Amino acid sequence: MKRTDNQSKFDALRKEFVTFTFERQTVTRSEGKLFMAFDFNLDDRYHFHPTLEIPARPFFDWDGVPVEQLEALAFQIGMTELVSYWKIACPKRVVVKPFSLTEAQIAFWKKLYYNGLGEFLYLNGITVWKDDLMQIETVENQNFSKVDLPLSERTLVPIGGGKDSVVTMECLRREMPVIPLIVNPRGATLNCVKTASYGENDFIVIHRTLDPTMLKLNAEGYLNGHTPFSALLAFISVLVAFGSRSKYIALSNENSANEATVPGTNINHQYSKSIEFERDFRNYMAGNLNDMVQYFSFLRPLSELQIAKLFAQCEDYHSVFRSCNVGSKTDSWCGHCPKCLFTWIILSPFLSREKLTSFFGKDLLKDNTLRPIFEELNGTAPVKPFECVGTVEEVRACIEAVENHDFTAVNTILKRFNTAHFLPKNFEQILKLRLHV
Repeated sequence: MKRTDNQSKFDALRKEFVTFTFERQTVTRSEGKLFMAFDFNLDDRYHFHPTLEIPARPFFDWDGVPVEQLEALAFQIGMTELVSYWKIACPKRVVVKPFSLTEAQIAFWKKLYYNGLGEFLYLNGITVWKDDLMQIETVENQNFSKVDLPLSERTLVPIGGGKDSVVTMECLRREMPVIPLIVNPRGATLNCVKTASYGENDFIVIHRTLDPTMLKLNAEGYLNGHTPFSALLAFISVLVAFGSRSKYIALSNENSANEATVPGTNINHQYSKSIEFERDFRNYMAGNLNDMVQYFSFLRPLSELQIAKLFAQCEDYHSVFRSCNVGSKTDSWCGHCPKCLFTWIILSPFLSREKLTSFFGKDLLKDNTLRPIFEELNGTAPVKPFECVGTVEEVRACIEAVENHDFTAVNTILKRFNTAHFLPKNFEQILKLRLHV
């Protein structure tokens, strides 16, 4: 992805715009539905009102959540949404009105914003130190409440429509009660849960809207770029966990997500999918909200290659899964992006070339226009694609297996089981049994 020199624009916008304010949040419960809206303000010149709506489901009990605890959970979502709107002009001062924050809490948010915006800063050619990115102030003397609700032995599994969440769902749903969770449903996400025989009232849907003013300003040339969506998903899933009284939240982030996108730096497209964020998030939750809910990535011990092998065995999903961001609105594979090419490569040791061609409509390894992306994936180019893709080692191992029929590197990777994870013991055992290790 091409870098742009926006340092002068960044500096000019920070002089023009002084303060970004989180004005208020509104939480409404009605007929089993939950609705929340957030009001953000950029120097009294632009106002933003993103929303979140959760339709009713039989397992929700929103009325049983004390209002102060519900407000506390909503506030975390607002703090995560904030950065998407702040980045338009990146003012140095951020004022948070709904609740006060301790120094430790402010440190958590500043770290998340800075690392979660690593790609945004890098691709915009912006240099700024972490401590200079923003100063967070609070004006309210009231701290948000801790959450104290009984939780059941039930697991939420966010579904993205790709191979990873399918593997998590398939590993767990036959062993325990599992509720899939989908943010802004599309063809692939809905088809995946339907393939698993979930009915309409058996999975959770989240409708998230972006404020059109932000989209308008992006089109006018204000700063734009990647924000840490997975951090938003984390706090949304915690809200839903308490609403459904579910103890476990099983993500599908693999060990490969820890590799930096830009070698030798901390810039990682997948920062909010990394174990570093997972650790920070769990500590923040335990110290500030609740230490009973268990948020972890079920696939953290595995590489993308190991997940691909497991997914190759999930044949019912082969016709419905989609990992292509470019084709997400049309529920298709574009056949021209890093996600498409990486998906082809990582599945190639386990599925035939004919099967892969049926997915994408062509043989991606024979498409010379994809050569620059191929070089980014295999480490020939200096920077990996800014997409959720696996490691250079995995890509090289797959190519060696397919082109030279040498599976030595592939088999070496398939034998690994990374011990840096937060899986509860019973979940770890389920995963090991599935892997036969």
